[in-house]
Amino acid sequence: MKNTYKIVGFFMFLFTQVGFSQDSDVAKQVKELSINKWQWMADKDVDKLKNLFDDDARFVHMSGSWDKKRELEIIESGSIWYKQANVHDTVVKEFGETVIVWNRITLVAHVRGDDVSTEFTVTEVYQMQNDAWKLLDLTFSSVRDTHKIVH
Repeated sequence: MKNTYKIVGFFMFLFTQVGFSQDSDVAKQVKELSINKWQWMADKDVDKLKNLFDDDARFVHMSGSWDKKRELEIIESGSIWYKQANVHDTVVKEFGETVIVWNRITLVAHVRGDDVSTEFTVTEVYQMQNDAWKLLDLTFSSVRDTHKIVH
């Protein structure tokens, strides 16, 4: 009988650990959407981004903050060309119909005639609206290359 309790206890522990270590389907979906967004930004695919960005979305950069219209203009014109976002770490947290993604990235971008590489933690806020995820906010926080995201 003692061995039965040990075996049951072991499996309960194992299933609990597996459950906590795996992202939910929502978290996986939004994480994939976030990664796709970086590629759409690199490709200057404003049509896909226009559908993703909420009409009232805000974008916070090192040089200022602005709305959806301005962000799409910047991407389309190439005044900031998000050439490549190397994602080092990601944390996704669900809050009902809202999901926040924190990405630790090295961004290679073409800005004011030069290619630059900058370390950021990027905060992205998504919300489910009419059966589609919409990005409400994208904020770049400049960080040291030793910065870590706590899981």
